[in-house]
Amino acid sequence: MTATAVPVPEAGVRWDARQWSRLLVLSGNMLLDAIEVSVILIALPTLAARFDLTPWGAQWLMSGFALGFAALLLVGPALCARIGRRRAYLGAMLLFGVASLAGGLAGGPALLIAVRVVKGCCAALTAPTGLAIINDLFPEGPERRRALSVYSMFGAAGFTAGLLLAGGLLEADWRWVFVFPAPVALVLLVAGAYVLPREQGGGPARLPSPALLRRGGLPRSALGAACLNGTYQALLLLVVFRMAEGFGWSPWRSALALLPACVPLALSVPFAGRLIARYGAHRLVTLGALFPLLGYVLHLARPESGSYALGTLPVLLLVEAGFCCAFVALNARATAGLDPADRGAAVSLYQAAVQLGAAVLLPLVALLLTYGSGPRPAAALVTAVGALGLVAVLARRPARTAP
Repeated sequence: MTATAVPVPEAGVRWDARQWSRLLVLSGNMLLDAIEVSVILIALPTLAARFDLTPWGAQWLMSGFALGFAALLLVGPALCARIGRRRAYLGAMLLFGVASLAGGLAGGPALLIAVRVVKGCCAALTAPTGLAIINDLFPEGPERRRALSVYSMFGAAGFTAGLLLAGGLLEADWRWVFVFPAPVALVLLVAGAYVLPREQGGGPARLPSPALLRRGGLPRSALGAACLNGTYQALLLLVVFRMAEGFGWSPWRSALALLPACVPLALSVPFAGRLIARYGAHRLVTLGALFPLLGYVLHLARPESGSYALGTLPVLLLVEAGFCCAFVALNARATAGLDPADRGAAVSLYQAAVQLGAAVLLPLVALLLTYGSGPRPAAALVTAVGALGLVAVLARRPARTAP
């Protein structure tokens, strides 16, 4: 889940081949980052069996990426300002590819987790930097809105692509799950070096101010997004281990079973701007917290349901309905009312909160799943955090003028 501006497809916008190539390179990075999350999700039971790990030990492969992402997000903009966006973007992409190769050669879980943290740090540079470059390349108005629509669709589609890739790659060898991003990163690196514009030099370093968390809709949106992303990934972790250990399903079958948890978002992102214009961000954000909570309650009632169609599928559909409502609306509300000069820093704070939601909740849920009395304690924690997310987005206070 990555913050972007509200995507609204525009008619009548025409770009030449160079503009399209720049946009596709930057959007390809969004696709790769999203794949990185879902491909490891499907691989967790296989890796846990391969290295004799508990769910708590295996989940660090997911939360490590989120932790690295969150850790570097707050200082990433200052680093990019010092050395230049293009140089930071290409350098992070190169390191991402090298880390992918190192993961494929790893002989134990410790190195694999370290690789995932490094790749999360790289994503913390490439994702917001790519978005900033798009804002520079495409003028505000129809061109930028259309560019952000394409960028957002690539990110939403990446999660689906990762599920399907994992199902196929694990049939060959688990190492391919870690190696496959390397050639993709190399292609994006070479293409980026060729098409991305050069800068005149770095600018002054500027870190996001914590004072922004007290302004506008950012604090409630950040907390709501952290709860949504954290509970979403935690629920999928519970479901994946249930499918592997309870149902005895193969990674490929589990991947297909999780498609209802991601395909609707990829299809709905192009229409998100119209939905916000018609129904308002607050209403959509509220539904985006309510639907998943209903799903978590349903899962809590029957955490060991033996039926996918009557047990797991309704839960996945309810949670995904929440994402379809809130994915873009939360991003829009987070930066609403802020000065343009503060929006970049606000997006970094927002994205850090999103990643911290997963980095904090995944270990706690996996710990309860490993050492608790069955899956119910873990499901109860997911439900409680989902309820917190609903409270966060419902909280309203009078708007204050920024100092």
